[in-house]
Amino acid sequence: MPVMGEKGANSTELWIFRRFGIAGPWRSRWRRWSRPLGYLACSSGLVCFLIGSFLVCSIVAIVFFRLWVSSFLTVDRVSAGCRPDGEGSWSIGIFYGKSPFSLAPIELSNKSNEKSSAWPVANPVLTCASVSNAGYPSNFVADPFLFIQVGVLLVVSYVCHQDNTFYLFFETKTVATMQGDIGVARSLDQGATWEFLGIALDEAWHLSYPYVFNYRNDTYMMPEGSKKGDLRLYRATKFPLEWTFEKVLVSKPLVDTSLVHYNGYYWLFTSDFSRLSIEKNAELEIWFSNSPLGPWKQHRKNPIYRADKSLGARNGGRLFIYEGSLYRPGQDCSRTYGRRLQVYKVEKLTKEEYKEVPVSLAIGETKKGRNSWNGVRHHHLDPQLLPSGHWVAVMDGDRVPSGDSTRTLLLGWTFFLLLFLVVMFIGLLVGVMDCIHPQGNYLIVSRRNEPFSFWTNPHSKLRRYAAGISRCILAFKGGVKLKTCHGKLTIIFLSIFGVVLVCMAVQYLYGGNGAEEGYMYKGQYSQFTMLTMTYDARLWNLKQYVKHYSRCASVREIVVVWNKGKPPIEDEFDSAVPVRIRVEQNNSLNNRFKDDPLIQTRAVLELDDDILMTCNDIEKGFRAWREHPERIVGFYPRLLDGSPLKYRDETYARKKNGYNVILTGAAFMDTELAFRRYWSEQATEGRALVNKLFNCEDILMNFLYANTSSMRTVEYIRPSWAIDTSKFSASAISRNTQQHYNIRTECLSRFSSIYGSLPIKAWNFGSRGDGWDV
Repeated sequence: MPVMGEKGANSTELWIFRRFGIAGPWRSRWRRWSRPLGYLACSSGLVCFLIGSFLVCSIVAIVFFRLWVSSFLTVDRVSAGCRPDGEGSWSIGIFYGKSPFSLAPIELSNKSNEKSSAWPVANPVLTCASVSNAGYPSNFVADPFLFIQVGVLLVVSYVCHQDNTFYLFFETKTVATMQGDIGVARSLDQGATWEFLGIALDEAWHLSYPYVFNYRNDTYMMPEGSKKGDLRLYRATKFPLEWTFEKVLVSKPLVDTSLVHYNGYYWLFTSDFSRLSIEKNAELEIWFSNSPLGPWKQHRKNPIYRADKSLGARNGGRLFIYEGSLYRPGQDCSRTYGRRLQVYKVEKLTKEEYKEVPVSLAIGETKKGRNSWNGVRHHHLDPQLLPSGHWVAVMDGDRVPSGDSTRTLLLGWTFFLLLFLVVMFIGLLVGVMDCIHPQGNYLIVSRRNEPFSFWTNPHSKLRRYAAGISRCILAFKGGVKLKTCHGKLTIIFLSIFGVVLVCMAVQYLYGGNGAEEGYMYKGQYSQFTMLTMTYDARLWNLKQYVKHYSRCASVREIVVVWNKGKPPIEDEFDSAVPVRIRVEQNNSLNNRFKDDPLIQTRAVLELDDDILMTCNDIEKGFRAWREHPERIVGFYPRLLDGSPLKYRDETYARKKNGYNVILTGAAFMDTELAFRRYWSEQATEGRALVNKLFNCEDILMNFLYANTSSMRTVEYIRPSWAIDTSKFSASAISRNTQQHYNIRTECLSRFSSIYGSLPIKAWNFGSRGDGWDV
């Protein structure tokens, strides 16, 4: 018979027992104390492995975030609010047109605001930041309704002018309660600028869709409050901020209810939100009455729709009458809630009959995707006829689909869990996990009263399951010999896969909503024109340039100055904005700054076609230029000093911690200011030198700025990264760097003799509070 305690001993223990003559009860005592100590040693190895893996993953995550994720992450400081929300990131824009079917965004109407350097003002005109910065933290604004107070008709210099006041009522998702309240803003300039006045209506339940109307000299609001279980009417006691409950119109949880007076009756178009599943966004009901105060009766055919979410059953804003016909905006909720608007022309509306047909809305959908404020969804439209005969409309839009923040959060944690499993699997292969799987040497003991004895119970389901998993792991581990080439490749593959999982987890957890948004300045957005100069040998660069930069949020148009060769056709570019080819007669670098009356923005970004950087960096530069439009704001600084002046690269400027020149091959400037200076009589001799040397047009522009102002004329914004695409197309203009620098040094000498020296004072890096120029 085996000696006591010999059963269950492993080969290592049997060797120790025989080598040192351990017998009898000492063997049991050995196992009782040695195995927990062995398990502790093994666990220490496992802990070290996990800590090391954590440190490696953390380093990879930090590097990936700094080099990649942060490059695309828009960071616009808002004191509170504008947080990721599962319902979206809705904002509101305004449109103008001669009819409700020819509406164009405000940026195409060329409305401007000098105070915010917005030439022109661009959509969206109201965002969560507008509300949050006024002291009412909000995650989004949506469901806008206009209320227009018609002013007095004035005649100034024989021109009629009517001073209308726009009030905008909308849903604001309040951060404190995470429910909708009704906010109100006011505009005194036809919708170009808005002042947030406050919260007009706040109840204990969610409110949205604030339909406001006049009836018998009173102003009423009919918001959606389906959580309360009915449709309520409120009356203004002190417009626009004070309202009192008037009555319950319909005792049903109705949503998105619109009112219209048509054919002698008042009609309610609405949806019953008590429906189940798909019918919530696919149901339409009609009610009618002789008065907007009720009583209300149901249409004979209710519900009009109840099955297809893509039919636009749920209302998408105010019903309107145009040329005698009634039109109803509806929401296409296929694929995601509020995906787009569909307008219907009502062909028959009686107490017994209803018929409508879809018509085209003609508000073009952007190709910029998430970079545009309404690139993914728009689900509400309120068009109204102005006394002038023109139309104005407000519309909400979103750059993300419904539930996007929740989806990205789940994906991020899923990749994190997969990463953990990969790390544990690598640990199994290298042997640091042997102490925790059921076949490990330190878990099996011979007696039930000894530590971890539940593994020895043959009837334990946990042991059977674990043993099965262990056999699979050991079988795989046995097939992977770490010292062989196959084994090493397996570990390398798993390590690379782990790095990919780290990057994916960081991207989804910390990468925001995936949009490179524009930066608001003094409550407004604006747009700029991109201008590049090229020729036929660089067509590949140009196509990549247009495809990338046309998706940037604030780009209005791309102008290509074509200096030589057969010009391309504008339609052959993959562009989200208009592309205009301006063919020049002479191949001159001066063409870059030629006055162009077709440019519709004050801001122009002169950017060489071989420079590729992120849209986020471009938007930062535009924001910085709007702060100081009298400056050249760009991405490539130089320090030109010495006696005589000598041209050097950015490394020299960094070493001296200062710059006094910005290269205009990647810089924002004011078209009216810059182009007028460049083509002035004062610059004639400088332009002639540029033509002679085919170089130095950017240096000339800096001299012209510096010698017409005693103030600072340049500002630097550091790009996260920039790629020179000419290296991939063998078409670089200046391949001999030293020769190029010598020519530019000669230009400095000539320009100094003509215009005087550049400012001695150099501007330090890192002077901006936001750190964009570090």
